[in-house]
Amino acid sequence: MIEGILGNRTAEKVLLYLQRFDEGHAKEIADVFGVSLSMVQRQLERFERAGALVSLKKGRTRLFTWNPRYAFREELRALLQRTLEILPESDRRSYFTRRRRPRRTGKPR
Repeated sequence: MIEGILGNRTAEKVLLYLQRFDEGHAKEIADVFGVSLSMVQRQLERFERAGALVSLKKGRTRLFTWNPRYAFREELRALLQRTLEILPESDRRSYFTRRRRPRRTGKPR
């Protein structure tokens, strides 16, 4: 929907995920959307360099969230929120349901 503005579809998915959950790490986002981890990492790092996101380490995981000092944070989040609102319900359900408990060992995906 707004991939043309953001540069590509992965960038859109990364920001929509963060809009929905406020924070996330690269592996989690890549798994939700079925895209490569390196593509998600590249987009997260690009948005961090631009100042829109900040990251912090929790153990060995690098967690990304919105930069409260980013000048256009509210405007960007308003655009993303509007995008989430007009997504078809099937996309919202399939893309933005966060797994809350670990997968049982040996259980197929």
